[in-house]
Amino acid sequence: MTKKLMNCAITYFTLAMAVGVFYREFSKMVGYTQPTVLKSVHAHLLVLGMFLFILLSFACKLTKLEDQKLFKKFFVIYNIALPFMTIMLVVRGVFEVLGTEVSKGMNGMVSGFAGIAHILMLVSFIMLLSSLKKALTE
Repeated sequence: MTKKLMNCAITYFTLAMAVGVFYREFSKMVGYTQPTVLKSVHAHLLVLGMFLFILLSFACKLTKLEDQKLFKKFFVIYNIALPFMTIMLVVRGVFEVLGTEVSKGMNGMVSGFAGIAHILMLVSFIMLLSSLKKALTE
């Protein structure tokens, strides 16, 4: 499991770097200089992706965290939620940079999908914290 966690950290690091370059070059190409949601995607992927999975790989080495059933469920749900949330941030950011007027329905849809992603993140973090607590007390 430690190898799987480190592979996730490397994957999220790579995505964070790619999105950072995309943000910089895309906004420069369009001539956009205002703050945008697109800028935050890089940090989200570094912290919620790379750093979290590096810490979890150490936690697995020190405890029996990977033996927890909830941890395995966390891993699956989290790796659905984080990319889902990231995609919604990119969509919102691209709309901002391009100055795209979105309809009320489209705006609601993007916000709704982002909300679902955040709910999945909440559920997965509850699973992670429960797993960590159980692994540390055993």
